[in-house]
Amino acid sequence: MTYTGDVQVGGPADVRELPALSICKLAVGPFDNNAYLLRCTETGEGLLIDAAAEPDRLLALISDRPVGAIVTTHQHGDHWQALEQVAKVTGAQVVAHPLDAPALPLPADRTVEHGDTITLGRCSLEVIHLRGHTPGSIALLYDGGEAGTHLFTGDSLFPGGVGNTWKDPERFTQLYNDVVERVFDRLPDGTWVYPGHGKDTTLGAERPSLQEWKARGW
Repeated sequence: MTYTGDVQVGGPADVRELPALSICKLAVGPFDNNAYLLRCTETGEGLLIDAAAEPDRLLALISDRPVGAIVTTHQHGDHWQALEQVAKVTGAQVVAHPLDAPALPLPADRTVEHGDTITLGRCSLEVIHLRGHTPGSIALLYDGGEAGTHLFTGDSLFPGGVGNTWKDPERFTQLYNDVVERVFDRLPDGTWVYPGHGKDTTLGAERPSLQEWKARGW
């Protein structure tokens, strides 16, 4: 596998080709956001996770191929600066959790809850609600069978810890518990984690540190 997930703003995308799904990771904007373009190998149908910034670069990545949906992982502005323009050009459906959707610059065409499914071509993504970074933060899970499990976590899980909860013990406890119960307790160590900023990781790499995260409170 040549995919590393190490991308830089202004640099090329990194592409991972699974048997049924391609994953294209691009770093954009002043906050080094990651945007992910997913495509069903069989149908060519696309889905964009977080139209964060630099709409021209995102549209160049999409090219003239179809994108059926743009999923925004949470309400923070650095994750949707390009949403309006990309949605207008592509005609893609705007998707978000109902608790975060009102903060987006345009109305959501579809709101999704924990356990819902989002399809692109022959592939499907499961919505996992991870409360704490924002009320409506979501992750998207792709189960590729023999190709492994792949989790797009927004700002809820990174290498080295959960997302920012601004030293609020209640919010940290909520996010930590959701990440443990809905992610680590359920998914295997080989699950690849694609976060909203920075480098990728795996659940196996992070699992030994869970008690350390809990003890430090962030």
